Amino acid sequence: MSTQTMKLFLLIIMTALLNACTSGPQPSPAIPQNLLAETDDLAMVSDTALQLADRHGRDRVLVVFDIDNTLLAMEQGLGSDQWHYWQKDLAGEDPCSTMRVQDLLKAQGALFYASAMRPTQPDTALQVSRLQDAGLTVIALTSRGPEYSLQTFRELRRNGISFWSSALPPARGFPDWFVPEGGERDALYQDGVFLTAGQHKGVMLKALLTKTGAASPALIVLADDKAENLQAIMETFEGSGTAVHAWRYSREDANVAALDTQQAAAQWDAAEPALMTIEEVFGPDNFDLPEPMVREGCEAANP
Repeated sequence: MSTQTMKLFLLIIMTALLNACTSGPQPSPAIPQNLLAETDDLAMVSDTALQLADRHGRDRVLVVFDIDNTLLAMEQGLGSDQWHYWQKDLAGEDPCSTMRVQDLLKAQGALFYASAMRPTQPDTALQVSRLQDAGLTVIALTSRGPEYSLQTFRELRRNGISFWSSALPPARGFPDWFVPEGGERDALYQDGVFLTAGQHKGVMLKALLTKTGAASPALIVLADDKAENLQAIMETFEGSGTAVHAWRYSREDANVAALDTQQAAAQWDAAEPALMTIEEVFGPDNFDLPEPMVREGCEAANP
């Protein structure tokens, strides 16, 4: 954590403690509108949320976690968030590359099905449950699409994380996919997990609050590994009366930077035939890979 970030955090906590120690009843101070900091420890996010909730009311705070590279991360580079963005960049830079997968979203679904995920830090589940046990509303907001819901819930459950008990109402969410207000693609909200299909996270969170009928929180505490997602939410709620404290989670940064694209490409070449066989034997209920083919105009690069 940077010195500036630590000073900011200490300032928030010291202000709260000094106000709490003043004799006689004191009105709650105004919550600063937007604060952006960085940490490699989810405990910092939980500690801040709990301190502010104690000061301003636990029913007035909403805690929002990203999933990929914030709560969980893939066991290998293949299929990871960084692999996905490398593949997207590759499609624009070298569309005929032999390392480019044929249908990125379908390939991602197959890899989510086949691979496991690990917590980003040993006490990830504990940090989530600390907030839930304290009575805070806690949800997950992910750029994954609704077609990945089964794989996503499986890995959250396997790693001891559940959001339904702390979800925005209704606790079990909505049974069907829907296009959120301000969105363009289907999304899904179930058991406290909002799968937004890569849409603007600020617009999506605002649409979810509207759809669920939840009262606007006084404070949203966020943790996400991507600064642009935090910025999107901060801009959406600017001037709304809802303050946003955003934490850019950095623990996976080294793994993101260390993606071995050659190794990932080789792993995909090895895994794709096996995944195709699984689909052929058991059907496309869990993923649906297209038959391998040479892209039009790429014949020379893929003899």
